[in-house]
Amino acid sequence: MQPALIVVTGASTGMGAAAARELARQGFHVLAGVRRDRDADAIRSDGVEPVILDITRSEQVEALAARVAGDPRPLHALVNNAGIQVNGPVEALPMAQWRWVFEVNLFGHIAVTQALLPALLRSQGRVVNISSVGGRVALPTYGAYAGAKFALEAVSDSLRREIAPLGVQVVVVEPGGVRTEMATRGIATANQLAAQMTPAQEERYSGLVQAINTLMASGTASGLTADAAARVIAKAVTTRRPRTRYTIGRDAAWITRLARMLPDRTLDRVIAANLGG
Repeated sequence: MQPALIVVTGASTGMGAAAARELARQGFHVLAGVRRDRDADAIRSDGVEPVILDITRSEQVEALAARVAGDPRPLHALVNNAGIQVNGPVEALPMAQWRWVFEVNLFGHIAVTQALLPALLRSQGRVVNISSVGGRVALPTYGAYAGAKFALEAVSDSLRREIAPLGVQVVVVEPGGVRTEMATRGIATANQLAAQMTPAQEERYSGLVQAINTLMASGTASGLTADAAARVIAKAVTTRRPRTRYTIGRDAAWITRLARMLPDRTLDRVIAANLGG
């Protein structure tokens, strides 16, 4: 019997690449979305077929849907993993950056999901949305990133309730600190954006930006490996009766638990203390 298909977006590096390899190891044929030819060459292996996919480009999303529709194998799962991290104070982050974060971290996932839902409905497969602990707790300077992740969580809940009666499951995965390049890129972007702040904004927020960068670097360094995170994603993909949400890492489990238990003002004080405030 031929292996079922799985689509993993954002598979060039990090958790996406690791998840693609892990799912191929478990016997699936993985269509791994990458944006560049050199990334395709790096990920290509037994069971992993790279496809050029920028989830913000409609023609590439349509080409992916045509590739899946033309394959006789069922589509077992879509793993919406692509994403970017852009941090900045709400006052200082340019509107173009807000729109781009939502375009990649929310609207692109919706576009791919819409395009592949006919195949998932036929196979009674599942959608696995890679959110973040930032989809449950919004740290300072995380307004755009957390806003898109909060929205992805809401869309996931709505979608789950829409298509569960049709046999398609929706699962959310919420990583905490994971040792990937995303945090490094996020810190570099935060510093570039901070350099564009007005003098008054710099006076208000420069210390906060640096404290967040330090916290992000520390959390990443002490986080799980991408391979360990990939095993959680694979569990969300393959478990016969999955939970609606999985966390990745002790920090994610701890933070989401605190968010459920503590009043907002108390949680504010906990976050401020961790930032040295």
